[in-house]
Amino acid sequence: MAHLLVIESWVGSMSRLLPRALGEGGHRFTFLTRDLHHYLRAAPVDGPHPLLAAENVLTVDTNDAAVLLPYAERLHGLLGFDGVLSSCDYYLPQVARVARRLGLPGAAPEAVEAACRKDLTRRKLAEAGVPGPAYALCTDREQARAAARAIGYPLVVKPVDLCAGMFVREVVDEAELLVAIRALDAFPVNARGQRREPAVLLEELLTGPEVSVETVSAGGAAHVVGITDKSVAGAPAFVETGHMFPAALEPAEGAAAADTALAALAALGLDQVVAHTEIKLTPNGPRVVEVNPRPAGNRITELVRRVTGVDLAAAAVDVALGRRPDLAVHPTGVTSAAIAFLVPEGGQAGLLDGFDGEEAVRRDPAVVELALAGAGREVRPATSNNEYLGHVMTADSVGAGARGAAERLLAGLTPRLTAADAEHALGDADADAGASATAAGIAPSAPAEIAPAEIAPAEIAPAEIAPAEAAPAGVPA
Repeated sequence: MAHLLVIESWVGSMSRLLPRALGEGGHRFTFLTRDLHHYLRAAPVDGPHPLLAAENVLTVDTNDAAVLLPYAERLHGLLGFDGVLSSCDYYLPQVARVARRLGLPGAAPEAVEAACRKDLTRRKLAEAGVPGPAYALCTDREQARAAARAIGYPLVVKPVDLCAGMFVREVVDEAELLVAIRALDAFPVNARGQRREPAVLLEELLTGPEVSVETVSAGGAAHVVGITDKSVAGAPAFVETGHMFPAALEPAEGAAAADTALAALAALGLDQVVAHTEIKLTPNGPRVVEVNPRPAGNRITELVRRVTGVDLAAAAVDVALGRRPDLAVHPTGVTSAAIAFLVPEGGQAGLLDGFDGEEAVRRDPAVVELALAGAGREVRPATSNNEYLGHVMTADSVGAGARGAAERLLAGLTPRLTAADAEHALGDADADAGASATAAGIAPSAPAEIAPAEIAPAEIAPAEIAPAEAAPAGVPA
């Protein structure tokens, strides 16, 4: 039985899946957090928060490496850890630093940092010739205007260091570009109290279906577990509305996507990780959207487990311990599994009373999992993956029908709303992704000044914009 140090977590599904995987593996864990209230406020109604199953729950400033590293070292001397892990993107670099400091298995901190920062990912992939969009890192508005003209509208504006699609927007002209930049200026601190990098990433708008490649890397070898498809809506935002595993792709298309994901992992130097690499299948071949050095969120890990028997949360525990996980596919009787998310429509806003059609959906034999937000939840138009009102999961035993079943069931649910009280606090939108600083109880500070001196690399000129045709699809790993 191993003892693992868990440094923070998301508060959604992975906060359940990771403790479950630890328990089923016969392991124990110590949980380290800077703010226990962040988890207690999202405690499930059916019992205590799963993270409280930890053998020890300790508080330390997990945002400050100068504090965290020596503290973890002292704890290691007292408790003896065998591995370090987290499910929360904002703490993955800290986990890698702690593992190195303690001499425990783990990915290289530099590789994890590069994967968690969208601008560093773009640079590393472009240097290695891994195909992605044309892009530019901009540290002020004049740079952004010039870069946008060079890339060409429409384009995508992204923060370099947020999750769940927060503040990711398609913009069609300079006026919309400046609105998107001002919105980021007003969000200088993320949901975990970490000050953000005051920069924006501009990217060519990629077209085509989007998929994610789920991989496990251990001992220098990367293994593709499978490919998940993705539905996206909410323009000009990019809100994930559903997934199906496995993606319904032609063999050559799937192989090209897998090869591109493996090339991205190699370019970043990622090993000893479970990764979730998002790929756009453009008319010119696969292009990397982003690389996440942790198991997929949005219940994708559960879709994978239902079809293949492979538990990616358990695999994350194994690689944190320096072990080779069992990735053999086992018959489950399921050929496809899908999830559809209930996303507020454009005009929906108010307080949630309940759902019309809920009882009929619950009785439907096609339902594998149904989760719905509770009464009193504030409903607002969706601008990221944080505004979900629930989900339906289904499985098919004979083909690729899971997506159709999930979408049919979701269509039978209609939220009932009442007008929101102006004094009503923000709801529990912080699920398996980030939330606003206000929702996390963090007082927003004044907008950060964007200045080139505050950020790494920087003269952005049209000549420095990475080309879209960086390399052909199917780059070898």
